[in-house]
Amino acid sequence: MTQAPAGSRTLRRRHDREILALAVPAFGALVAEPLFVMVDSAIVGHLGTPQLAGLGIAAALLTTAVSIFVFLAYATTAAVARRVGAGDLQGAIRQGMDGIWLALLLGAAVIAATLPTAPWLIDLFGASDTAAPYAITYLRISSLGIPAMLVVLAATGVLRGLQDTRTPLSVAIGGFGANAALNAVLVYGAGLGIAGSAWGTVIAQCAMAAVYLVVVVRGARRHGASLRPDSAGIRASAQAGVPLLVRTLSLRAVLMIATAVAARLGDADVAAHQIILSLWSLMAFALDAIAIAGQAIIGRYLGADDIKGAREACRSMVQWGIISGVLLGALIVLARPLFIPLFTGDQVVRDTLLPALLVVAISQPIAGIVFVLDGVLMGAGDGPYLAGAMLVTLAVFAPVALLVPALGGGLTALWWAMGLMMAVRMLTLGLRTRSGRWLVTGATR
Repeated sequence: MTQAPAGSRTLRRRHDREILALAVPAFGALVAEPLFVMVDSAIVGHLGTPQLAGLGIAAALLTTAVSIFVFLAYATTAAVARRVGAGDLQGAIRQGMDGIWLALLLGAAVIAATLPTAPWLIDLFGASDTAAPYAITYLRISSLGIPAMLVVLAATGVLRGLQDTRTPLSVAIGGFGANAALNAVLVYGAGLGIAGSAWGTVIAQCAMAAVYLVVVVRGARRHGASLRPDSAGIRASAQAGVPLLVRTLSLRAVLMIATAVAARLGDADVAAHQIILSLWSLMAFALDAIAIAGQAIIGRYLGADDIKGAREACRSMVQWGIISGVLLGALIVLARPLFIPLFTGDQVVRDTLLPALLVVAISQPIAGIVFVLDGVLMGAGDGPYLAGAMLVTLAVFAPVALLVPALGGGLTALWWAMGLMMAVRMLTLGLRTRSGRWLVTGATR
């Protein structure tokens, strides 16, 4: 068998080291984020069922609001990485500052919209009379932390673009610890109840944003980058984010349709679906860590006009995505007797869960490829194609999923439809990657 040239093997090993150096800390930071809600739930849960129900509704609204603006991290990562590759560190940080100013503007707009409409939003989610007051309180207070949350997204994108995922990991861990301590003190020590939980989270988020701003401002001063808002730069950041916003909304629509279909199948099906969706989201964090490495590395190579390096890095990341998907799929199959009892003791739910879970395990290698290619094209700044591809995926998935109940299918059939969704994404992203049209070099796309 012909062996790869020594130079090729050396380059591959270098790419592997780069990917791991960025992906492993990124995974830690990604996992730390949902722990905020888990800590709030654990502490508030001891106050009573209405308080916990109110928290659940408000947290769902807040999570949705923030996830919509995740493009602040993705678009900023790609833009900053390109500048880094081009050797323009001053321009890279200036680009990052534009993203941070955009985050502050969007955060202010969200606060202005949320405070007066909080009761209506909570009622829209069907909150009970006992849970609604707690949900409104938590939502209104927590919305004050949204600008900080969005600044964290944008600043995380800056550091990822600068090839630094360790600082976001450190900030995430520190924020998680501060959030847990503040919640305990304010909820129980100060007797503020659910309001204390909200204030604790807001303070922790503001502290995280402050740490990020200190790091970015130091970098700006070191490289002579202006800190003032630039209207043209902010508009450019917003324009780059619009296609990624469309992509994110389309993906959220897929998940909402899946949950709505599961609810129509019955209580056991929707309960099993929520368990699978939680596991699916956790596995997505692992695969998304490789995608984040892809955003940073690909952007840097294209900024440096190194098409060959970008292609080789893409190939290495796809291999890592497949390997990770296979390992995750095997882990699901082997560990299912251990984790299924942790979620439910209902035998009907377990019987419904198991075959659908096996479908998820089978589809993990496909998911690995999808997440990686998604990150590669984001790093290339190929947002318009990603938006169009996700709209096509939604158009294919929606009718198939909605037919599941009509044709007498169950939860397993629904997750086969989710597998089809991932296969369509793999096809659309794979065709784009093979075409080479995403390989646009230069400090800006």
